[in-house]
Amino acid sequence: MADERVGLTVHGMSVSGNCHKVRLLLEQLGTRYRWVEVDSAHGQTHEPGFLALNLNAKVPVVVRDDGRVLPESNAILFWLAEGTPFLSSDGWERAQTLRWMFFEQYSHEPYVAVARFIRGWVAADSPRHAELPQLRERAAQSLAVMEQHLAGASWFSGRQYGIADIALFAYTHVAGDGGISLQAFPLISAWLQRVRAQPGFVPMPAVTAEVQARFDAQ
Repeated sequence: MADERVGLTVHGMSVSGNCHKVRLLLEQLGTRYRWVEVDSAHGQTHEPGFLALNLNAKVPVVVRDDGRVLPESNAILFWLAEGTPFLSSDGWERAQTLRWMFFEQYSHEPYVAVARFIRGWVAADSPRHAELPQLRERAAQSLAVMEQHLAGASWFSGRQYGIADIALFAYTHVAGDGGISLQAFPLISAWLQRVRAQPGFVPMPAVTAEVQARFDAQ
């Protein structure tokens, strides 16, 4: 398994939370990889070369040296973490890890990440901005579920930090970009700091000045 994770190529957009998940785990594993930047916000995932890798036109995508391709951020995390401390060998804890990773993609990312995308990458006159109040309401609901869990646990991956924490960290720590405050969630804020303190942690790269100005202006 260790040899399969060497020399990977990752196609991703650095400021995407879904892509940063993969970069963060690779860095914490100490895995050698090549990063190919793809500007999904401006349509590069719909170009023929990328569609040959992923017909779903989304990043991230991992390509192994043997040519095999794996899209979907949480599937990539699960594969990379197999046989490492980032994924428990205990069946119950693995199921709990998957529980929170499914939660992240179904009940968290569609609201926290989409609000961020609309504020930073969608034109100010787009009708999509009307979605923001509902997105923020649903995001707050998902954050409340996380906060309640953290009242009795330190991590989302079981007894120690793992890939469920990486999955949830990715967009939670930039929730403010979508106009979603974490002030009401002190346990989440403390958990974010615990994640940042993990060995090998790397921050998400900064967005462009243009995108940052949009975040700041709204």
